[in-house]
Amino acid sequence: MKKLFVAFIFLPLYLYASHINYEAKIYTVIFSSLFPHKHKILVWSDSKRKEEVLSHVPNVLIVVERKNADILLLTKKTDIQAPQMKFVTSYKLLKHYKESAIGGFYWQKGRPNILFLKQNLQKYHLQLPSSLQEYEVDGL
Repeated sequence: MKKLFVAFIFLPLYLYASHINYEAKIYTVIFSSLFPHKHKILVWSDSKRKEEVLSHVPNVLIVVERKNADILLLTKKTDIQAPQMKFVTSYKLLKHYKESAIGGFYWQKGRPNILFLKQNLQKYHLQLPSSLQEYEVDGL
């Protein structure tokens, strides 16, 4: 009975940790592709949970001030008017920020989805590596 109780306590913690690691690996690929020549990528996020994920991403430094960031990682629908490029965490936000977001990474039906908006990538003079070009779309 004790073993079963311990399993119910630690199994969700283990699954949550593996989910964070999986998400961190995806962000590692995305950010290193967007900033291939930067040794430190300055990221601002409006979510403590995303900051926890980003803390597992090498070469990413979480900044407190939005103005100091290279890229903004947005999880909430707030009208942020900033010159920095934006990356969002839901399809709804991608539609909301379609004029300024370069792309998004979100979960849908338990699967990761990645989209990059071609026109906004061009606006920031970004070229994705061939491994991510299949995720470029012309519009939403």
